[in-house]
Amino acid sequence: MKLQRMNRRALTLGALAVSGALALTACGSDDTGSNSGGDSSAAATGASDIKCDDAKGQLLADGSSAQKNAIDAWVKNFTQACNGVQVNYKGSGSGAGITAFTQGTVAFAGSDSALKPEEVTASKQVCSGGQGINLPMVAGPIAVAYNLSGVENLVLDAPTMAKIFDGKIKNWNDAAIAKLNPDAKLPDLQIQPYHRSDESGTTDNFTKYLIAAAPNDWKYEGGKAWQAKGGQSAAGSSGVAQGVKQTNGAIGYMELSYAKDGLGTVALDTGAAAPVKASSDGATKAVAAAKVVGTGNDLALKLDYTTKAEGAYPITLVTYEIACDKGNKAETLPATKAFLRYLASEQGQGILSGIDYAPIPDSIITKVRTTIEGLS
Repeated sequence: MKLQRMNRRALTLGALAVSGALALTACGSDDTGSNSGGDSSAAATGASDIKCDDAKGQLLADGSSAQKNAIDAWVKNFTQACNGVQVNYKGSGSGAGITAFTQGTVAFAGSDSALKPEEVTASKQVCSGGQGINLPMVAGPIAVAYNLSGVENLVLDAPTMAKIFDGKIKNWNDAAIAKLNPDAKLPDLQIQPYHRSDESGTTDNFTKYLIAAAPNDWKYEGGKAWQAKGGQSAAGSSGVAQGVKQTNGAIGYMELSYAKDGLGTVALDTGAAAPVKASSDGATKAVAAAKVVGTGNDLALKLDYTTKAEGAYPITLVTYEIACDKGNKAETLPATKAFLRYLASEQGQGILSGIDYAPIPDSIITKVRTTIEGLS
């Protein structure tokens, strides 16, 4: 009798488990929207939070190359769930993206720097009755990556880094570098600094760090275009990474997800108790202290590049998706809202840490979600 009761109890629990699983599956399929391509697509991508609504057609976008790897991951999930939409993001650089947006050739742009006043004015020509606004969507540490045989843990501070990229420190065994790395065997080898050849928000944020943290050693103005003389140049974060990989003695700045395949990353001496390397957690700690300086629907942020908080990595950029608050093209508005809604969702933000990016803190991303719903 005891065995029979146990068997009946096991069957009852099994039935409850199956019915619960079916209920969860049903809820997940409802969330994908009418154009989701069925439950199999949602299950394959984990895309239960993607709502396709009336999204369809081709969505063209361009801009930040720093967020390109994140965009690629987002596009894969989104288009598998919303199989009526094709998203084409070129990743030509922040400058190119803003130009394309103000010329009306893309539905939205990605930029690692917020719109300037003159760019907002230009956007009013394509945003009928509205203007371009900045929606912070992804954060990422700008790694300073190097290729130096025999040196695995390199520490630099802002003044030393400024002198390296300005060509004032020319050799790896320079006294300033040796002082920061007393245990390293630094070679008598020429430093080959790499910078971006295209207009880039990564350059803008990297030089903002040098301006703020090493004002006596970096005398150039900020901006998307590199201004210091000398050094090697390459297009995009991928181009800089490739140049550094191919050259022993090279150093360059790039979004962290490109600093792979044998490249070392510099640990920054920020004045905190310990030097800090580029990481998703370090970037999130830096962005959490940022202030919203945009007005109205604009959510532009101001970062603290001189932070000495433990674990905060100050060379961090925030990539904005730039869209019209009003006056978006009717044929692309549903797809634009659906895609941006997914990027800002818990699920969209949740994949970032696993691919070397940092999610936007909750206090900011909740405002982004509300703003997206109001796009028209």
